Amino acid sequence: MLSVKQNGPKGKLDHEWIGPAPWIETPLPGPKAKALIARDERCSSPSYARYYPLVVRRGTGSVVEDVDGNRFLDLAAGIAVCSTGHCHPKVVAAIEEQAKNLIHGCGSIFYYEPMIELMEKLAAIVPGKGGKRVFLTNSGTEATEGAIKLVRHHTKRPWLISFQGAFHGRTTGALALTCSKAVQQAGFGPLLPMVAHVPYGDLGAIEQLFRCKMDPSEVAAIFVEVVQGEGGYLVPDQKFLPRLRALCDKHGIMLVCDEIQSGMGRTGKWFAFEHFGIVPDIVLTAKGIASGMPIGAFVARGEISSWPPGSHATTFGGNPVCCAAALASIELIERGLMANATTLGERMRARLDEIAGKRKCVENVRGLGLMNAVDVVNSRSGKSSPELRNRVLTESFERGVLLLGCGKSSIRFCPPLCLNEAQLDVGLKLFDEVVATVQ
Repeated sequence: MLSVKQNGPKGKLDHEWIGPAPWIETPLPGPKAKALIARDERCSSPSYARYYPLVVRRGTGSVVEDVDGNRFLDLAAGIAVCSTGHCHPKVVAAIEEQAKNLIHGCGSIFYYEPMIELMEKLAAIVPGKGGKRVFLTNSGTEATEGAIKLVRHHTKRPWLISFQGAFHGRTTGALALTCSKAVQQAGFGPLLPMVAHVPYGDLGAIEQLFRCKMDPSEVAAIFVEVVQGEGGYLVPDQKFLPRLRALCDKHGIMLVCDEIQSGMGRTGKWFAFEHFGIVPDIVLTAKGIASGMPIGAFVARGEISSWPPGSHATTFGGNPVCCAAALASIELIERGLMANATTLGERMRARLDEIAGKRKCVENVRGLGLMNAVDVVNSRSGKSSPELRNRVLTESFERGVLLLGCGKSSIRFCPPLCLNEAQLDVGLKLFDEVVATVQ
């Protein structure tokens, strides 16, 4: 069985070692997992869409262990959330220390230092001249909702534009911007009005909207994922974002960059838009900001945040324990994990290119940093194959590697940023073995 120790050779990204991984001791799911899944199925909402019969007991670094003692290399990180790895000791220590002093304070009515410090830090790492204003939320979806309100309030314009394939969240306003899978909107209409979608990367389609559907003076904002997440981990042409920025400037439209999945060092920079030389008006962030604790934010240029006290608020957003986790996570990302994303991202894409070169069912390697993807196709027809993709995901799981799908038939690789070379090599070797058997 292929397996690898948790830590790298020099211990730079050390976590407590819980044993080699992958390490599969029982048929999956094991007996304890089966019992817990049966209990879950009796009481959980059917809307949950579980990928695997995996019941996690604990995790550390890039490894998770289930209740039956099986260990998995985690190349999914809870959908790009566990940026510093599972239970990084510095993040755990920050949570424990803060929980001893203050668990809740409600930042909408009181002040407390962890919240102030985190807002200062986010304002500093988001590029752009002048002062910035930060609003802390509980999630990426709530960051999207707040940004919708802010751009409409500031511009006094009603229309919003998003892109086909986009995922901006599932609450009613954010869902109107989302255009990833039909099932996500089915049965929930009518949604927020005056929202239009165009093909991702197609500026001509926006110009066409201006000619036939809306005057640009009526458009409050364009929302864009710099790297589309659920839509397939699509990286835009190098010219697209600068031209989109220029289009927004021409018409006084706010540009909102959704960095909820691509931000916080995942692409080798704090935010993916930095690879394209632009600065948005508002940045949305969440997921990797606090290594798994529920917190998000939208960061706007100072002059945009023109709304008065009471126009937007939150009970739990900016929770002090979550803020402490975020501050510890940001420090770890800054001090090495962001650089690791660049180095290992290049290694990952090179290895995936090798696999695609010899396996006809894998093609179109793409990504930035440790945000990468491939497409799975039928090797005979060359057409996208969601069924084959799902087989690859299932068989990878059975070999002890956790991966996630995206797009029509893509597989994404978004591991914790503490992943080491040995883990990367073992994970991709097992992935290669899987696609060799299913093509």
